[in-house]
Amino acid sequence: MPKLLILSREQDEYTKHIRQADLPNLNIVTEHSECEIVLGEPRIIREHLAQLSNVKWIQSIYAGVEALMDPSLRRDYILTNARGVFGELMSEYVFGYMLAHEKRIFERFKAQQAKKWDRSESGLLRGKTLGLLGVGSIGAHLAGTAKHFGMPVMGFTRASEDCMVVDRYYHEPDILKFANNLDYLVSVLPRTKDTNKIVNMDLLDALPPHAIFINVGRGNAVDEPALVEALEQGKIAGAVLDVTEKEPLPEDHPFWTTPNLLLTFHTSAISYPEDITKLFSENYHLYIEGKPLKYQVDFERGY
Repeated sequence: MPKLLILSREQDEYTKHIRQADLPNLNIVTEHSECEIVLGEPRIIREHLAQLSNVKWIQSIYAGVEALMDPSLRRDYILTNARGVFGELMSEYVFGYMLAHEKRIFERFKAQQAKKWDRSESGLLRGKTLGLLGVGSIGAHLAGTAKHFGMPVMGFTRASEDCMVVDRYYHEPDILKFANNLDYLVSVLPRTKDTNKIVNMDLLDALPPHAIFINVGRGNAVDEPALVEALEQGKIAGAVLDVTEKEPLPEDHPFWTTPNLLLTFHTSAISYPEDITKLFSENYHLYIEGKPLKYQVDFERGY
């Protein structure tokens, strides 16, 4: 009988949902040495990894698993992450801020506060070009949503071209060509050595001055001083950052006062237990049938 250990700050909630799922022969335990399956948060799992002597499969409740990627940590288990559950949430976030920009929502509110009748023309998403840094499951969902608004979509990926609604793909070394003529650049990249500071001054200089940059991936992708300079000098029109290199952001960080920059404090897409339980249940059935699990992480690539 497979034994599951839950390592999450929402342990009780996950336990409730997994019991309701009524998965065959699954026994939820509290002893580390007894479990062969772990469901939880990578940072918490890392703290307990040495005690998980019999673990065979770890299911992360997050998409990001950086905490378990340190080469000094053991890798004698299957690691799967949460994919396919955040696309809808990320689309609400990204297109919410894109629409806020086009419809001048913040400007309208300021005009209201100033008792100023502002009938300046709103913009349209229709016809605006969206550039995706990374076209995995989240990027593919964003691309699909963009099509509902009539937006051309460009994708920059390492190699894959799986999403059929992306109008054109770019790969290295053509990242600056990719950035030309984008109205919106959205990064959904994971944290790896290959994505470190990929949004640098060269890339920002290649964007049109009216472009908006949105980061819902990982903070390491951004050369932060370069982004501050680009916004202060008007090289791009604005940025929305859900993630930063250091979290929480230090009080003395220039992002707090950088013009035309919005911070949202890593809130774009949280892991809802009911969503993660569905993913875990699907993988559990594959596990007990001896079939390959979905969303396995490559320890070398880091995702």
